Amino acid sequence: MADVHDRATRSKNMSAIRSKNTKPELLIRQILHAAGFRFRLHRKDLPGKPDIVLPKYRAVILIHGCFWHGHACHMFKVPASRTEFWLEKIGSNQKRDLRDVGKLVDAGWRVLTIWECAIKGSQRLDIEILNQKIATWIRSERVLEDIGSRPSDNLSTEN
Repeated sequence: MADVHDRATRSKNMSAIRSKNTKPELLIRQILHAAGFRFRLHRKDLPGKPDIVLPKYRAVILIHGCFWHGHACHMFKVPASRTEFWLEKIGSNQKRDLRDVGKLVDAGWRVLTIWECAIKGSQRLDIEILNQKIATWIRSERVLEDIGSRPSDNLSTEN
């Protein structure tokens, strides 16, 4: 299937996609602030410039878009056009994510990944459940955890 836009229009649309201050990121920041957590944003001195850093808890929160980071959920679909390009792009994003998470853990940080599908879409989590999951993880000692719409995302990967 061919793209419905010409190259110039598609380029303009893609350049408008933000990497900071996205709607999912703003929602998570609002939840954290309302719950009394204080944080820093996009610290350049940490691998991958994490979206949210909670120094008091030695924790970082990454908010990943399901498309851009290749999450196997209902919100991810491989584009029909330029499939090879997109698979390579998403694959390199995933490799970078693994490298950055590894560096963060090696440096003594705990990492929570919140997937876009947990925040929006047909299978999103209730805001109170999302709030509870985030607060519980922050106060825990678990090193790695994912929160997404898939049941497997909501299991601790390490204690």
